[in-house]
Amino acid sequence: MRADRLVAVLLLMQSRGRVTAAELAAELEVSVATARRDLEALSAAGVPVYPQAGRGGGWSLLGGARTDLSGLTAGEAEALFLLAGPAAAATPEVKSALRKLVRALPRTFRDDAEAAADAMVIDPTGWGERDPDRPELVRVLQSATVRRRRVRLGYEGRSGERTHRLVDPWGLVDKDDVWYLIAGTEAGQRTFRVDRIAEAEVTELTFERPEGFVLSEAWGKVVAEMERRRSLLSATVLIAERFLPVLRHQFGRHCEVERVEEDGRVRARVAAPMALSIAEQLAGWGATVEVVEPEEVRAQLARIGSELVERYRA
Repeated sequence: MRADRLVAVLLLMQSRGRVTAAELAAELEVSVATARRDLEALSAAGVPVYPQAGRGGGWSLLGGARTDLSGLTAGEAEALFLLAGPAAAATPEVKSALRKLVRALPRTFRDDAEAAADAMVIDPTGWGERDPDRPELVRVLQSATVRRRRVRLGYEGRSGERTHRLVDPWGLVDKDDVWYLIAGTEAGQRTFRVDRIAEAEVTELTFERPEGFVLSEAWGKVVAEMERRRSLLSATVLIAERFLPVLRHQFGRHCEVERVEEDGRVRARVAAPMALSIAEQLAGWGATVEVVEPEEVRAQLARIGSELVERYRA
């Protein structure tokens, strides 16, 4: 049983007094069988929970007790705080929640949990840069998402043309310091880059998320589609083995090794949306990388090379 789910189960039981496996499954987005196993695991671990059969039955904390989360093992407590600790360093709300959770832990685990929470710091700011601030627009959209309020957006597309639309903000995602809004529109689910939102007006119109919507799953589908688009065209290249890590870093998951040739060079495939995209990324390699095929990528490289020779001939 995962430590984060264990905590969620206990907090739900404390707030509701009694829950059924079906209610727990719906809240935690797991199967009823998994929820039932979680409850049985809590009971087996010594947490004072018990089932009551019959109509109106369910699982309750013994005597309505307020548990101290003693179902957490030392390893689970450590893992939980190692996971949340770095986030707490940047988010006051999470830091406050962790302090409350520390006080709820049994004394046996408290010192280790506090040490784990302070064992690692993630500093996203580069040398010489200012601390990154969460855009104010993100806070506005986050509030609208939590309050279930529709938002009128003025959105600028890639062409710079601004459109206006009324959306249901379902969730926000931060990917590599770029924020995205996943929202419902008249045309269905859409993804908006927050830095392209020119204006946002929160209305008093309410909405409900679609049944079964899970933000992480929705974002996973967005990522999968973007990666598919980014790999529409592939090229076969030859490169010295010692440079392969750099090529992999440049193309990420769109670089696959095929084999090692007789001359010791590595044969690999790299991918991008179009031939020009691949050529632009490989042009800086000069003769270090040889493109075997397709011809359209080779032609783009030849064109880029000719332009550079012409520009810098003198």
